[in-house]
Amino acid sequence: MGAFYTLRGIHSTQARLYLRAGTFVGLIASVLVAFPTGDQQAKMVGRHQPVTLAAMEGKFTGGSMAGVAVIGQPNIAARRLENPIEAPGALSFLAYGTFQSYVRGLDEFPEDQWPDNIELLYYSFHLMITLGTLFIMLMMVANFQRWRGRLQSSTWLLWVLMLAFPFPYIANTLGWMTAELGRQPWLIYGLFHTRDGYSKVVSNGDTIFTLIGFTGLYFVLGLLFLYLTGREIAHGPDGEVVSGAGDEVIA
Repeated sequence: MGAFYTLRGIHSTQARLYLRAGTFVGLIASVLVAFPTGDQQAKMVGRHQPVTLAAMEGKFTGGSMAGVAVIGQPNIAARRLENPIEAPGALSFLAYGTFQSYVRGLDEFPEDQWPDNIELLYYSFHLMITLGTLFIMLMMVANFQRWRGRLQSSTWLLWVLMLAFPFPYIANTLGWMTAELGRQPWLIYGLFHTRDGYSKVVSNGDTIFTLIGFTGLYFVLGLLFLYLTGREIAHGPDGEVVSGAGDEVIA
């Protein structure tokens, strides 16, 4: 919002406050999402759901010094990750704390325990990680420019900050997809399969009707959210603070 107001040349005092607070909090939040929360989550998956970890990284064969795939496309039929560019040892370290740790591959698990859609799981996870990394880099650049006193005059950076607003929502959705795809084929991991979790007294029609109802409800709520948010942004702050000669005037 601060970037939007600055680019339009309105509400300059509030825009400066929004930029200063937003970039500072954004840097702290984006780093905390990666460390320690994301780091601990990766270690938990490695300990309790090693087959999910292997699928998330497209690891079809196990080994020590396992790398994190920066780029690659999982080929399920050929049981390999195609065109991989990896950071050697990074997965071993992130999942188990040492570069020499052994990371199990998918070939060490029965196929009926593999997640159902490895490709979608892999891409969801890697897009989420990519966005998280970009958030940290963007916030670091923004805070550096703020420290130099040039944030408000960096038009290109203000455009990036403004256009980046939907990406946290996308990253959050990708994280949810990673969790839900990664736990398959289990409702209760290792105990209760998803295929056994249906109710015999609920018909297909009831299920479809409920799904359509929830989809419609969330669609309407999404439109309402966008409308209310856009209205408040267009309305602007209730009071404009104008500083001058040591005085503050509320306009």
